[in-house]
Amino acid sequence: MSDNDPSPLIFVYNADSGLFNTMTDIAHKMLSPSTYSCNLCAITYGLLSEKKEWREFIEQLGIPVEFLHRDEFEQQYGTTQSQYPVVLQRDGDALKVLLAATEIDRCDDIASLRKLIETAIQ
Repeated sequence: MSDNDPSPLIFVYNADSGLFNTMTDIAHKMLSPSTYSCNLCAITYGLLSEKKEWREFIEQLGIPVEFLHRDEFEQQYGTTQSQYPVVLQRDGDALKVLLAATEIDRCDDIASLRKLIETAIQ
């Protein structure tokens, strides 16, 4: 990556990886969506797959992105965040919070999340 390349974005879900956790999340979304703990997941995913509008937005960003569950992030980066979900941006070896959980949680849909991301990366 050259100095002119954009810094990668890291999207961290407020959910752990694994089949059991995925099945539990699906059930939670179906049975009690208002108490689901990951608004990033709720906005960007349907019950079984990523929403097309979200995938298209990510592809047109022109920035490398990484999507991780909370446990994957903590294992890979050896650190934790005080709240999840979170969007981070790599700055050399450091990670800076681009969007905090409180900001993500205020979003109602992909359009509002997209606007936040676009504003944050300018």
